[in-house]
Amino acid sequence: MPRVSTTLRAPSPPAEDLRERLLGGPSEIDGESWRRGWLPLLLVTAIGGFLRFFQLGRPHQLVFDETYYVKQAWSLLQHGVELRNDPALGSTPDALFTAGTPDVFDTAGDFVVHPPVGKWMIAVGQWIFGVDSSFGWRFSAAVVGTLSILLIGRVARRMFRSTLLGVTAAVLLSVDGQHFVESRTSLLDVFLMFWVLVAFACLLVDRDRARERLARAVASGPVDGLGPRLGFRGWRLAAGVSLGLACGVKWSGLYVVAVFGLLTVLWDAGARRAAGVRAWLPAAAWRDGLPAFVALVPTAVVVYVGTWAGWFASDAGWDRSWGAEHPADGAGRLVPDALRSLWHYHQQAYAFHVGLDSPHPYSANPWSWLVQGRPTSFFYESKAQGQEGCDVADCAKAITSLGTPVLWWAAALALLVVLVRWALVRDWRAGAVLAGYAATYLPWFQYQHRTIFTFYAVVLAPFVVLALVHVLGLVLGPDPRSVALRGGVRLEATVRRRRRGALVAGAVVVACVACFAFFWPVYTAQVIPYESWQRRMWLPSWV
Repeated sequence: MPRVSTTLRAPSPPAEDLRERLLGGPSEIDGESWRRGWLPLLLVTAIGGFLRFFQLGRPHQLVFDETYYVKQAWSLLQHGVELRNDPALGSTPDALFTAGTPDVFDTAGDFVVHPPVGKWMIAVGQWIFGVDSSFGWRFSAAVVGTLSILLIGRVARRMFRSTLLGVTAAVLLSVDGQHFVESRTSLLDVFLMFWVLVAFACLLVDRDRARERLARAVASGPVDGLGPRLGFRGWRLAAGVSLGLACGVKWSGLYVVAVFGLLTVLWDAGARRAAGVRAWLPAAAWRDGLPAFVALVPTAVVVYVGTWAGWFASDAGWDRSWGAEHPADGAGRLVPDALRSLWHYHQQAYAFHVGLDSPHPYSANPWSWLVQGRPTSFFYESKAQGQEGCDVADCAKAITSLGTPVLWWAAALALLVVLVRWALVRDWRAGAVLAGYAATYLPWFQYQHRTIFTFYAVVLAPFVVLALVHVLGLVLGPDPRSVALRGGVRLEATVRRRRRGALVAGAVVVACVACFAFFWPVYTAQVIPYESWQRRMWLPSWV
C-alpha cells in the first residue's frame, strides 16, 4: 500500500480575508491621489527646511562640539584622516579656523573616538561652500534634518495608514526644538538619527512588501510545513546599509542593529502565523531569521569597515601602523595588519568611552531625557546695551538644545498609552515605536557612570513623535471614509467622534507649534533681554 502523508495542511483562507489580516483592511489612503498623498507633506517639509536654513550661519563661530567635528571634517577632506591640532597654536585653533585660516593641523593623526561617516557628511558642505563659510559647516546637518521631516511623514503615513497623521508627524518633528537645534549645528547625533530613521523606514516598507508576497503565495494554494519562501528582499538589504552607516556615525548604532534585526524577524513570525502557517515560529527562524541576519549584520559590518577607507589609505591615521609594529602570533597572522590596527584602535576608543566620567555642568542622566530635565547649552553670550542690537542694560544670546517642552511632555504621557496598547492589544505599531525607544534610549542606562548629555536623545526624537502621533490617532478615531468602505453602520457616530477628536488632537499640535515659537530666540542665538531669556528657563535645572 502507498504511504499516506500525515502532514496536516492548513486550508487557504479567502484571498481578501488573508490580505486584510496581513496588511489591514481598507483605509483612507487606499486609492489616494499622488497630490493628496504628497503635496501636504512636501509643504510641511519645505517650511521646516526654510526654518532650518534661515540664518544658518549665525553665529559665525564654532558652537559647542563643532570645535571637534567641523575641523575634523575639513581634515578628512584634505588628508583623508583626522589630524590633531598643531600644539604650537595653543588655544588659538578655533579662532584661526573661524577667521578663515583652516591650516591648524599637525602632521600626526588625532585620536578620535567616533567613526568618520558623520564628519564626511559635514565635509560635503565644506566642499560645496568653502571652509570659511559657517553656513557650509552646518549645511549637511540642515539637509538631513529637513529630509527627516519628509521621511517621518512617510513613515507615519505607512504605519497609521493616514495622510493626516503622516502630516501631523512631519509638523511635530519640524517644531521639535532639539531636532531643530541639532539640524542647525554640526554635531554627529543628527546624522545618526537620520540613518536610524532611514533604516526604520526601509524595514517598514519591507514588512509590507513581504506580507504582500506571503498573501499571494498562501492564497494560491494550501499551506503546510514552513510556508512559502519570500525571496530576495531589497528593502531589508537597504536597511542593512543604512545601519552600517549609522554605526559609522556613532557606535550606539550597534544597539539599533540588534533591536531592528529582532523586530523584522518578529514581524515575519507574526505574518506567517496570521497566514495559517502551522510551524510559524521555526519558519520565522529558518526562512526569515537567517536571511535577515545576512541582510543586516554582515552588510552593516562591510559598510562600516568601508567607511574607514580614508584611514586605510593613509599612513598618518592614528594607530594605523600598530599591526606592523606588533606582529601577530599563530592564527592572528592570517589577519591583515591593517585590520588588526583598526581593531586595536577600536579597543582604545571603547576604553575611552566607558571611562569618560569627568564632571560637566550639562551632563544629564538618561532618566531625565524624556522630560528634557537638563537640556544642553550649546552657546551663550552676555550682551551689554548697544551690542548687537541690545537695547536694555543686559541681554542674552543663546542656543539651547531643548526639546519643545509641550511635545516631549505630552509624548512622555503618550508612551504609557503605547506600552498599554502593546501589552494588552498587541498593536504592532506600538511595538514598532517601543522598539525605537529600546534601540536608541535604553542602552544608555548601562552607562550612567559616564558623562552623557540630553542632546544624544535627538536620535530618539522620531520615535517620540511617533508615540505622540499614535495616541493622537487613537483620539481622532477611525476615518469615516474607511468606516464607509468597511460597510460601517455607525457612520454618523464615527463622524461626531472624529470631530471631537480633531479638536483635542489639533489643540495639542497647535500647543506644540506655539511652544516652539516661544522658544525660537533661544534656539537661534537671537539677542534678547536677559529677563526674556529667564522667562524661557521654566525649570531651575535648565539654567
